[in-house]
Amino acid sequence: MNDSHTSLSRRRILLGAAAASAVTVAGTTAAHAAPPTAPSAGEAPQARRLVARDRIATARLAGGAARFQPDLHERLDAWLAFWSANSPRVWSTPVQVEGRVSADGDAFTLHVIRVIRDDETRDAFAAGRSDAAHLATLASLHHHFPSVRVEAGGALRVADGPAGWSGSAEQVAFAVTACRELWGLRAADATDWQERVSRAGHAADPASRSGWAAFTRESQRRGLRTESY
Repeated sequence: MNDSHTSLSRRRILLGAAAASAVTVAGTTAAHAAPPTAPSAGEAPQARRLVARDRIATARLAGGAARFQPDLHERLDAWLAFWSANSPRVWSTPVQVEGRVSADGDAFTLHVIRVIRDDETRDAFAAGRSDAAHLATLASLHHHFPSVRVEAGGALRVADGPAGWSGSAEQVAFAVTACRELWGLRAADATDWQERVSRAGHAADPASRSGWAAFTRESQRRGLRTESY
């Protein structure tokens, strides 16, 4: 979907990949998902149980049902609802998501989000497309997950866990890219991006829990050009 999003270079979009850990390609389709692993000593039997789901929030999973850790699926539901709530009003709620679940059900790699606009199904986010919607979607995932990585080809991989600022290389690299490409702070770097965001009128410390949530939310809205409503 090209709409009116500003095109970004692949080098800038994948800035986070250069500073983060080595790329790995995770996942498996539902048909090849591994069975639940046996619980370790002292672990509740249901803790490692995988659940089959054919949707994330409103969106069908391309390829049919996949097996998730229950907590990861709940976080993905909340993430996609958040992404939709901060997307353009002319887009429908997401109708389809393409992605892969890891064998243990604890990580998800996102490739495509599809919505309906003007009675046509369109790719609102596509892993291989270098545009502001890609960075906006990356921001929305950082809002909900502690580990978000840009894979080869632009796919976005998340691991389960509570969101929040950790100071990881992936988070810092995203923040610097967002400052430069979405906030217009072209001189921002890994040492001063927090100060520059604060000077730009961001009320909270972007490295605090509430500040990181606000920074990632506004970054998504800037990328999708919905910051005015």
